[in-house]
Amino acid sequence: MTSATTRTSDRRISPVFLGIASIMAVTGWAVWTDFANSPGVAVFLFVTAAWIVSLCLHEYAHARTALHGGDLTVGAKGYLTLNPLKYTHAVLSIVLPVLFVIMGGIGLPGGAVFIERHRIKGRWKHSLISAAGPLTNVLFAVVCTAPFWLGALEGVPLGFRFALAFLALLQVTAAILNFLPVPGLDGYGVIEPWLSYRFRRQVEPFAPFGLLAVFAVLFIPEVNHAFFDGIFAVMDALGVSRAEVACGQDLYRFWTEQYPECTALLDR
Repeated sequence: MTSATTRTSDRRISPVFLGIASIMAVTGWAVWTDFANSPGVAVFLFVTAAWIVSLCLHEYAHARTALHGGDLTVGAKGYLTLNPLKYTHAVLSIVLPVLFVIMGGIGLPGGAVFIERHRIKGRWKHSLISAAGPLTNVLFAVVCTAPFWLGALEGVPLGFRFALAFLALLQVTAAILNFLPVPGLDGYGVIEPWLSYRFRRQVEPFAPFGLLAVFAVLFIPEVNHAFFDGIFAVMDALGVSRAEVACGQDLYRFWTEQYPECTALLDR
């Protein structure tokens, strides 16, 4: 018997996603081979496309876990096609995260798949659905940093190395921010099933403003410094230096004045 969750079309990878992944592959090759006349443009396109791919995979992980948890409607909603245009809030999950990367170099968590939670039984399943998205960012960060902590960077072009370092930073910040136990973020979704019904009802009205509150707090200089000190401690543990991340961001923001130190390294 055919249903909304078993139709092949509901799970077929979207041409939109394949197009974004193709841009990531082609521009990644351009950065690696130094094919582009302007490496900054190639790095910008590569990192942006890779970031969007990771956002799509983040949402897919939520949906796929929900499907196995009991919500059989995610297929009909298009969540299993990896098409970012199918998300409930494409602006919040794609446009804003990309803008934040362009403006500030921080991985803004997305959150745009509507899970019908009443269809899912068991607190552990609810927690796992919420955790699946940021765990995808963790996996992406591990993949991006693997060449660094495995010492496998000999012969890797500096431009690609720097781009990978900056992309890893975005994944680490997205994972950490998303795992914060703040209403509206996935971290709160992990612990929410274990909280009392009364507490959840009291907190529910504040969920739409949770992410805004986090970024407002990050504007406090002391908090901002402590946050990024923690981020770079993680990056250091993964073998990625601040200098590599800074040069990656410098290349990414090709329209701004370039750091002489990074330019000198690339010109060698």
